Amino acid sequence: MKRLLSLLGVFSLLAFAGYKAGVWWLADQRLAEARTELSSIGVLERGQIGSALDGRLLLREASWLDFRLTQPLSLGLVEFDAQSPVALVTGLANPQAHTGDWTLVVEQAHMVLEPTMFRNWVTEDVEESSTKSPLIALACAPDPRQHLGSGDLKRMGIDSIGGDFRLTQNRVGLQAELHTLEMGSLELNWPGARLNVFRDGLDISGRDQPADVTLRDGGLMRRISAYCSRETGLTVNEWSVTAAKALARALEGRGYQASAQLIALYRQWLTEGGELQFRVNPGSEAFGVPVRAGENPQAAWPVTYNGAQVPDVYLTRIQPAVPEVAPEAYEPVTHPETSSRPQWFAEPVENASLWQGQTVRVTLSNGKTVEGRLVRVGERELEVARMIAGGEVAYPMLIRAVARFEVWRRGRAN
Repeated sequence: MKRLLSLLGVFSLLAFAGYKAGVWWLADQRLAEARTELSSIGVLERGQIGSALDGRLLLREASWLDFRLTQPLSLGLVEFDAQSPVALVTGLANPQAHTGDWTLVVEQAHMVLEPTMFRNWVTEDVEESSTKSPLIALACAPDPRQHLGSGDLKRMGIDSIGGDFRLTQNRVGLQAELHTLEMGSLELNWPGARLNVFRDGLDISGRDQPADVTLRDGGLMRRISAYCSRETGLTVNEWSVTAAKALARALEGRGYQASAQLIALYRQWLTEGGELQFRVNPGSEAFGVPVRAGENPQAAWPVTYNGAQVPDVYLTRIQPAVPEVAPEAYEPVTHPETSSRPQWFAEPVENASLWQGQTVRVTLSNGKTVEGRLVRVGERELEVARMIAGGEVAYPMLIRAVARFEVWRRGRAN
């Protein structure tokens, strides 16, 4: 009996060691394949690989760095639960064969914010007019063309973004939860959808089914509206009207006219935040928002704001507005130096450091003009962040190549 117990103990120890070693090796192989597949757009660091006997795979201190961004996304703990050790080994050996239920949990995800989050590898020949204006365009500077960016979030006291993520796949469908420290939460319930993993990528089947989304801002929108209205010199109500007009123009440029209730809901969300519950359909024309043709009545978009149903939220199909140019995009009228109204004022480039964080316009000796927010001034270079297709891109320029340096500001009193 003692010998039998010893053999069972040795066998259990060998099975445990074999399971641990097998899971580690298979996970290392799959992550190496993922790293190679993603090498053209970023760098994936797998961190430390661990496992549990109940069918969980653990990654500690992993990270992802997108080549377009200046900061990596750190992942404190990534946990994949395959529900059983057999399912875990099978799924790692052949991801396409795993059709059971699973859960992916990411804890302590964290990214540090910088004034400029996009790298400057984007070429200067990219024309903003070649792309449609973004649907969400929140002006947060005296120049209405300067939209909310990471630098504004830092000035609001948000130095980083972080939180937890959970993705569950079961027979009912796909469920996702994202909870952040500073920016609220997002919940998604997608019945009938299934995330399929292949060696060369991911695919979602059943994507034509609608999904229910719950969005909570956690007080962020009140902070943004208060900050942006102060920076633009407007009241919160005036600023929300300007933002709503930008949304309406962007939709018109795409061939849609927003209903009055949709615009009112957007303004209310910008100024008060709260909880939004709505349904999206990725396979439909406008992601689930009903599109009417003329006066043809159809069902409105099922939207709930802070527990109350919002009626008459829909889009109407129209002829796309051309050209899609906001009135604020034209050059402002010139006023005297003593005017309190903002305009472009020339300043010595030697004093550029005094205007860091302000909207500037730099004309180079070759005649090219770069306009944006001044984010850095060094001994030899200054750096201006511009909005390109809804994102901020930094442009470094030699100070000796600057022919004219202008600041968008209000005039000085006598």
